[in-house]
Amino acid sequence: MTHNRRTTCVALAMLALASPLDAQAGTSPVIAVAPTPIALSAVPTPPRPVAAALLPYIGEYTFAADTQIVAEVNGALVAFSGRGNRAVVPARDFTRENGALQLSVAAGQPLVRFAVGTEEGVTFRVKPLRPIAELRRTALAAKPPAETGKRAPELVELVVRDSTIHLDIRYATDNNFMGAAMYSQGRAFMQRPAAEAVVRANRTLKAFGFGLLIHDAYRPWYVTKMFWDATTGADHEFVANPATGSKHNRGAAVDLTLYTLADGKPVRMPGGYDEFSHRSYPSYPGGTSLERWRRDLLRAVMESEGFSVNPSEWWHFDLTGWAEWPIGNIPFEQVRRRP
Repeated sequence: MTHNRRTTCVALAMLALASPLDAQAGTSPVIAVAPTPIALSAVPTPPRPVAAALLPYIGEYTFAADTQIVAEVNGALVAFSGRGNRAVVPARDFTRENGALQLSVAAGQPLVRFAVGTEEGVTFRVKPLRPIAELRRTALAAKPPAETGKRAPELVELVVRDSTIHLDIRYATDNNFMGAAMYSQGRAFMQRPAAEAVVRANRTLKAFGFGLLIHDAYRPWYVTKMFWDATTGADHEFVANPATGSKHNRGAAVDLTLYTLADGKPVRMPGGYDEFSHRSYPSYPGGTSLERWRRDLLRAVMESEGFSVNPSEWWHFDLTGWAEWPIGNIPFEQVRRRP
């Protein structure tokens, strides 16, 4: 699916958004460059699943300069507007015109629902600017930026440290935004302090009925260069610049989500993994109360272990002190095995 360019404009226009743990807080701060951490002790009990009758109305609606996000909050439909307004909207305010769902407003033209990001279960895709094989040749021939004064790397494998951590390494398959395998193996490595923190987070989540599902961890630098060279413009907000290297390259960042212990299945979040849209923001107010609660729980647990969330990606977490480690460029099969 191609990137909906409207999403970047909407992201900039949404001035008042629901806060993390909105079921408890009831306030609407703006999306910050560095989101305020969530205290694990502040996580409320999980909200009830959304009523099936409300699901068709959840989404985003626009006409001219007016855009509104309709979400489920505490069992009701709530519209958030870019002008800072937040109001409950009844189902009767929604109509269909020529097959399109519309939201009626107090005055003026009804707002028409439009697609944002990707549908549930569909992986976001971009069309690389050059063929994958050419991108790989160029990246492998390049060298990462030189650095000095860094800690000696000590990459360890996450599932060796805790076998209850699950893996879905997207870049070892074609199920990723590039549509091709970037890694030779589906494995997850991190620097030892980062790996130990992830293991502790996984143990904490068991009390809530969840485990961690890893999508990506250490990433060789040449793959970061492939991502950068394959994209351009607004899409560069979602990929790291190889000139400075990625926190993934240093083995101190991880992309993850939750799976349910009861059935081993990934949970649904307000937006999909690696989705190049504003639904990826950690404070995005759309979706359901339960989806946002899961997202905020994941963030609270990770932040309690010394990670910080990426302001553009709810799934991406960086360990405090990530800059202490050097940019790595060795492929997975060459990583030294450590207990």
